[in-house]
Amino acid sequence: MTTPEPPPMATPRVAAGALFFDEEGRILLVKPSYKDGWEIPGGYVEPGESPRAACIREVKEEVGLTVALGNHLVVDWAPADDEGDKILFIFDAGALSHDGRSTIQLVDNELTEWRFVHPSALDEHVPARLARRLHAAINAKREGKPSYAEHGYAIATK
Repeated sequence: MTTPEPPPMATPRVAAGALFFDEEGRILLVKPSYKDGWEIPGGYVEPGESPRAACIREVKEEVGLTVALGNHLVVDWAPADDEGDKILFIFDAGALSHDGRSTIQLVDNELTEWRFVHPSALDEHVPARLARRLHAAINAKREGKPSYAEHGYAIATK
């Protein structure tokens, strides 16, 4: 007797990013050295690591900040043609004061610069899917309720 084959299962890449604001409601973006455009601090989850732990690690590695993350704001199902299935988390990193901003250090050569950008200008800096995901995260923070998205589009839930 043979054991039936299990059905195919998704094996998505998982990444997590931190949403920082300044006193004016602008969002912290970072410029990777290895591609065009801007991102939020964060990166891929390593084997055995939780998305939250990965986000904390990546923020420390990229901008030199030790952060106490708040709740997740959005989880986005975002498969990409060139990378396969992906699940992307955005966590609330809160407000970064002027003193906090002065401690930002681009730790490795992965990033070349950072800046705060008004939410209305996100489309000028980040890919469309990331802009949608960030707007979903901003709305989730405002409403005090995490969001689920697909391809950056928030899915309304009851």
